[in-house]
Amino acid sequence: MEHLSGRVAVITGGASGIGLALARTLAAEGMHLVLADIEESALAHAVDELRASGAEASGVRTDVSNSASVEALAEEAYARHGAVHLLCNNAGVFAGGLCWEASEADYRWVLGVNLWGVIHGIRAFVPRMIAQGQEGHVLNVASMAGLTATTLAGVYNMSKHAVVGLSECLFHDLALNAPQIGVSLVCPEMIRTGIGASARNRPEELSGDGDVPSSKSRRFVEDIICKAAENGLDPSVIAARSLAAIRERRFYVLAEDGWLDAAHSRIADIQAGRNPVLVVPGG
Repeated sequence: MEHLSGRVAVITGGASGIGLALARTLAAEGMHLVLADIEESALAHAVDELRASGAEASGVRTDVSNSASVEALAEEAYARHGAVHLLCNNAGVFAGGLCWEASEADYRWVLGVNLWGVIHGIRAFVPRMIAQGQEGHVLNVASMAGLTATTLAGVYNMSKHAVVGLSECLFHDLALNAPQIGVSLVCPEMIRTGIGASARNRPEELSGDGDVPSSKSRRFVEDIICKAAENGLDPSVIAARSLAAIRERRFYVLAEDGWLDAAHSRIADIQAGRNPVLVVPGG
């Protein structure tokens, strides 16, 4: 999708991190923006910033784990603009620890946002985008965690692996049925975002007694994630990579550091039929 000016983009998780960086980058290309986020105050601030820069932007508070909420987002976007040309499924959260120590609520929360958020986005927007009969694009933000396997992050990695598989299938489905709509899968390395503080948006119904285990492994990995994110790449780097992929109709948007080596190691394990080798990117 080469021509972006005057076209409409919807971005989930658009109030901060990669989502906000995407919004700024797409605004500079002249796109009209609909930002979705669960953090209402941050969303309002992001929309105000974009409007102050001259962009046409609006915000819709959205819980991507809820199908009705995402459907309402789609209805609002189409009511306001009449079309959506770019869907960015970006919202994500993190919970760490050993697989067996994670609570059922951990699994429900992370999968609800990271996987079901993408599912709901696809189901709410793609049929409408196909019906438009216009060129369009879907950008799904996963992670290099979706192409690798590590310790102490099973819930998160699983959610991102699912997004990778879903995105690849979406690519094939659209190529055969609606080739005017492209797909890109973004798998970033460690980025300077607030994902290490995801719990700030964890819903009350998944935060009761026993829902948030306090284990040594959990505290260890979440502390590492927070510190690593502080030193991560600026989100604008991912936004620039994503923009290039959208223009080129390129599917894979991968990291450019040790995470790619870890992904290659996993593929080599599969090809050789050997037990998985733990590779720590940068370690």
